Amino acid sequence: MSKLIVTAFVTLDGVMQAPGGPSEDVDAGFKHGGWQVPYVDDDFMELIQGVFERTDHLLLGRKTYDIFAAHWPRVTDQNDPIAVKLNAMPKYVASRTRNSLEWHNSHLLKGEAADSVAQLKEQLDGVIMTQGSSDLIRTLQQHDLVDEYRLLVNPLILGTGKRLFSEGAAPSAWTLTESRPTGVGVQYCTYERAGKPEYGSFMLDEQG
Repeated sequence: MSKLIVTAFVTLDGVMQAPGGPSEDVDAGFKHGGWQVPYVDDDFMELIQGVFERTDHLLLGRKTYDIFAAHWPRVTDQNDPIAVKLNAMPKYVASRTRNSLEWHNSHLLKGEAADSVAQLKEQLDGVIMTQGSSDLIRTLQQHDLVDEYRLLVNPLILGTGKRLFSEGAAPSAWTLTESRPTGVGVQYCTYERAGKPEYGSFMLDEQG
């Protein structure tokens, strides 16, 4: 049985769309692509390297897979630990339009994504991580398949764009297990499942 982790670069208002570049995802006329880039420093890269070191399998949607597959196979520097890890690890892709995958050790999921991922969790050991892939992440959330979030929260508000949690997401509670800032103000937070939310009230009882 494996643990499914979502790693996401997000703004303060929860936007995760196109952190890496202007042409990464222009859906709905999104014009803020590349917003993550000014916040990348040595601390950030150390965190990302650690994220991948603690990952055994990569789960991606088609759009994120295409972005990764266009870049990482060309990085052949054996001293680049992220490239070495990504190029070697098993990769699972949820896509209705792809018929084949060229990137080494990539596997196309068949059938409904939620069912296929649930089966993967049963069959595999270790950690399955998904990154980017907002549509896939929403499917995982809707079917209660996420076990942990690793969020890199940037000190930035965009006011528009695809968000990590969409309207109508099922209520759930999480425990903060790690929190660490970078030198430029990105906050790395890890959250693990903690069941369902509990509720209370700050209203004062009526006095007789």
